[in-house]
Amino acid sequence: MGSASASALPASAGAGENLVLILDFGSQYTHLITRRVRQLGVLSLCVSGTAPLASLAGLRPRAVVLSGGPHSVHASGAPTFPEGFLEFAAGAGAHVLGVCYGMQLLVQSLGGAVEAGEKQEYGKMEVEVTARSSALYGEGEVGKRQTVWMSHGDEVVRLPEGFEVVARSVQGAVAAVENREKRFYGLQYHPESFSEKYLFVEICILWENVTHSPQGMETLRRFLFDVCGIKADWKMQDVLDEEIRTIQSMVGPDEHVICALSGGVDSTVAATLVHKAIEDRLHCVFVDNGLLRYNERERVMSTFESDLHLPVTCVDASEQFLSKLKGVKDPEMKRKIIGREFIAVFDDFAHKLEQKIGKRPGYLVQGTLYPDVIESCPPPGSGRTHSHTIKSHHNVGGLPKDMKLKLIEPLKLLFKDEVRKLGSILNVPESFLKRHPFPGPGLAVRVLGDVTEGNALEVLRQVDEIFVQAIKDAGLYDIIWQAFAVFLPVQTVGVQGDQRTHSNAVALRAITSEDGMTADWYYFERDFLVDVVNKICNNVRGVNRVVQDITQKPPATVEWE
Repeated sequence: MGSASASALPASAGAGENLVLILDFGSQYTHLITRRVRQLGVLSLCVSGTAPLASLAGLRPRAVVLSGGPHSVHASGAPTFPEGFLEFAAGAGAHVLGVCYGMQLLVQSLGGAVEAGEKQEYGKMEVEVTARSSALYGEGEVGKRQTVWMSHGDEVVRLPEGFEVVARSVQGAVAAVENREKRFYGLQYHPESFSEKYLFVEICILWENVTHSPQGMETLRRFLFDVCGIKADWKMQDVLDEEIRTIQSMVGPDEHVICALSGGVDSTVAATLVHKAIEDRLHCVFVDNGLLRYNERERVMSTFESDLHLPVTCVDASEQFLSKLKGVKDPEMKRKIIGREFIAVFDDFAHKLEQKIGKRPGYLVQGTLYPDVIESCPPPGSGRTHSHTIKSHHNVGGLPKDMKLKLIEPLKLLFKDEVRKLGSILNVPESFLKRHPFPGPGLAVRVLGDVTEGNALEVLRQVDEIFVQAIKDAGLYDIIWQAFAVFLPVQTVGVQGDQRTHSNAVALRAITSEDGMTADWYYFERDFLVDVVNKICNNVRGVNRVVQDITQKPPATVEWE
């Protein structure tokens, strides 16, 4: 969803009439605005802020939000919306809301002035409503204050014609502006960060264990419903119905489709959805790449057959994957190798299927989600140049350019929690929907360095199984977003059985999160950790030290590689 076309939108869910378009100007957290709008029951779509105007014309948004970003409007090469955008918005009757950098860009483009502020404002700040009547704050709010999250070095010093200041920071900087006649609005602060415990500030890193903009949701709610007149009519059932229609129109009546099943929630929901659309013309394949968790192959295949009733073929390609990964230590190279090998397996499976059914499958289904696309940006064809790639996902950045199969990604506009809601509608078992995420590259990104060296994979499988089972036994599994172990390329000195040992160190990581884009570490009770560490050191040969990862995201990512 880093960039999407009009055809990707679920028309029945209010595209156009009730669509909110988010123009991304480089913030890694533009997705928060998208999430907040969706939480209010309104379809939102995030596209590159520098996308050609022609790619926006068919979307007919009711509102457009200009996101924040790490840039100054005065910097050479700073991103800006395409030429003619303001005229397009006016002609479409769209309301425009600039946030942080987006507000400064809007002001400068309309003839106002933005300059470097004498006092930069980062982090928690109070703003005061200065207008007796305001579209964003309502009537009779003058003089009232609220705590918000600021992140700016530049500030607005002169307004364009027709604008008024409706709120200022306690330091006197312009915090909110309006031009109701032209339908232009601006907020210098981040209303979308109201419930994030930790937020990456785009110009510097500043941690505050606080609620940043507690009234931000109310401001967004007022803008969407009172100012723009949008209806909250976006529902998961609409998404399901539209995706089924899209798949049926894309895949011809005689064409066959392959689905890459990983055993995770995303690919399983994607497979169930496509199976509902084309039935027995879907052929699922589960690949044992040698990088699976403890007994994962047996557990997953049993679930597919007994609970989900999906047609699944298991392919053992562990030797193929591990031979290509031998000696490889670079995380990005691992991901790209794994991506290529997956496609090679699928191509081979398609060839064998062609011999069996007399027709070669032309499509590959993948459970790609919006966060996958964001972290692998700039995605192919998006035109985005102002966000930084965090890591390539094997099913996004790791795909070869010469891939023969066409992709079907029915979940690419959705966050994880939305996928689980969709799976519930599709009657995917609740126990399966609650499974913790597992990375596509598997244990390759949890064994730091060469995954084939020694018995690292087997040690990691045992440690991970003990850790996760302990979490389940303690009744914590559904509270924690994701929990896993990491094999460290470090050997440490220990004492086991009254003898000196020089063995491996492992790390434990457990996080809480909404969508995996930001995360906090889970605080275990001391007795739980003592019990887990004892079980690991007493039962896993070759481990004599256990550490816990207590780093938030950001600055860390969820996975170590």
